[in-house]
Amino acid sequence: MMLTLADCGELELIARLRPYCHRELIGDDAAVLSLPPAEQLVVSTDVLVEGVHFSLGMTGTPVTMTPLDVGWRSLAANLSDLAAMGALPLGLTVGLAAPRNCPVATIEGIYQGMAACAQAYGTSIIGGDTCRSSVLSLSITVLGSAPPERIIYRDRAQAGDVIVVTGVHGASRAGLECLLYPQWASTVPEQLRQAWIQAHQRPQPRLDLVQWLRHRVPPPRLAGMDSSDGLAAAVLQLCQASGVGAVLWAEKIPMVGYGDRLQALNWALYGGEDFELVLCLTPELAQDLCRAAGDHAAIVGEIIPEKRVQLKLNGELLAVQPDQLFQHF
Repeated sequence: MMLTLADCGELELIARLRPYCHRELIGDDAAVLSLPPAEQLVVSTDVLVEGVHFSLGMTGTPVTMTPLDVGWRSLAANLSDLAAMGALPLGLTVGLAAPRNCPVATIEGIYQGMAACAQAYGTSIIGGDTCRSSVLSLSITVLGSAPPERIIYRDRAQAGDVIVVTGVHGASRAGLECLLYPQWASTVPEQLRQAWIQAHQRPQPRLDLVQWLRHRVPPPRLAGMDSSDGLAAAVLQLCQASGVGAVLWAEKIPMVGYGDRLQALNWALYGGEDFELVLCLTPELAQDLCRAAGDHAAIVGEIIPEKRVQLKLNGELLAVQPDQLFQHF
């Protein structure tokens, strides 16, 4: 018989989840943290809901993840926000809301996935809360820190900058398509299919670049954010915050190299959930960044003074369409 939260109760559930948390910071009414010298606190919160941000099949939607995948991916999304700000993680708290009939094994799997992701990026769960709800949801708050002069903001892009992406865009969406449409997925080469699914279920936030950016890019010559809502959304938001415009070069965007090229471009621009960094900086620094970020990093456009965002495709300039962006509501 499958053990549910109703069978288990809150105290036993907390006891079961304790091994996935920081041993010394769990157990009191609040966790106590120390900031590194001369650094500021950087905080980000994401809410993730079953049937909206992930699917375990509990709300009638097709299953696209295991509980471990949900845990990893949920935390990776938050850690990507820290990377986008130039911060390194100190710890995280998790608010869990779940139905009474939710299997305890599902919750343990989610926490196991979060703990694995946290360990991979040098941090840990330091607190949280639980409550009953009609739908499974997570509210994760990550705490990080950065020297104040090294924090990356969105409003620092300048005309003459170029736009760098730190990796492939559209792979997460391609992975989701494989999971939702197995018949189509069977036409994709196995190695490529698995790489796309991995990109969707186990994304890798670019915390590996934070120290490089701190040491190599003079402040404040850097603007940036992550591409959680898609490359187009990131560029539009950077330009809006900075009061500038941009031209994206379609042929330079690193994207999935299989199937319809226009479909791959659409996924790269609007698919979202790739959790790469989108950064605006001088052409000279951009070349160095591409070498540091890996084979799939690329300069994909330029910042212009005119307040418009366009895509250069086959010699034509096309408006980037805001109505295709991911909408939370």
